Amino acid sequence: MEKTQKTNKPLNLKDDIMFKVFFSRKGNEEFLIDFLKALLKIDIKEIKIQEEVNLEKLSKKEKGGRLDLQAKLDNGTIVNIEMQLRNEHNIEERTTYYSSKVIARETERGTKYKDIKQVIMINILDYEMLGFDEYISETAVVLDKHREYEVLKGIKWYFIELPKFRKQNPNMNEKINQWLAFIDDYDRGLVKMAEENNETLKKARLQISYLTGDEEAKRMQWLEEKWEMDRVSEIGYAEEKGKEQGIKETQIATAKELLKMNMKLEDIIKVTKLTKEEIEEIKKEI
Repeated sequence: MEKTQKTNKPLNLKDDIMFKVFFSRKGNEEFLIDFLKALLKIDIKEIKIQEEVNLEKLSKKEKGGRLDLQAKLDNGTIVNIEMQLRNEHNIEERTTYYSSKVIARETERGTKYKDIKQVIMINILDYEMLGFDEYISETAVVLDKHREYEVLKGIKWYFIELPKFRKQNPNMNEKINQWLAFIDDYDRGLVKMAEENNETLKKARLQISYLTGDEEAKRMQWLEEKWEMDRVSEIGYAEEKGKEQGIKETQIATAKELLKMNMKLEDIIKVTKLTKEEIEEIKKEI
């Protein structure tokens, strides 16, 4: 009988799949509303999740591809949230590309430009990205000579850097800090304080406990980890093959030059490390 591999890594909201499953789950809308109200500082009465993450559907794919968490606010604003644990050095380019795709996907043919709704891209990062102390950065497009004048308000980007949050002494009376402590799940003291100050987080903890007890969710976490390990292995293999190919091409090019110089066969073998048969084949091409 095939044994199911398990992981001892605790599941929390920094896990990509758990983050999407938790916030996209039907009945959990209040949690995303509470988080977004705290971050965006706007009133949100209703929210519509674009698509609930279905674990059974995902498990058939047998891979841990990146999942989008996208929602539409009651004022029409589209919010896209991504959890990024590793620095792949492309977050600025990728979030720019994603935002344009979101606009294109949500804009039907014939839509007037003035009716295109605002898109907000939220990136929660488990690494430091910007050279500033602030752990929450909101972007704005302004005029070069009039920095006080904001233009192109249709897209907003937020970058939340969790390592910077940990280094500071956050005011735990602020709801956004309560949510960041809860999501980060790093400092148990801060997490306890957050849950004591926020009734919504107490309810969220019960949902997390329920989901982390779901064997299918654990299986999906393992599949995601396996997919990542396979991806890294494939990259390493490709790089190694690339190096080997580069060495072989250099050996062949050197052999060609030495043959043109009429160097002895045994000397070419010593210099290039190629076999006699390989050099004979190269000689035919010259």
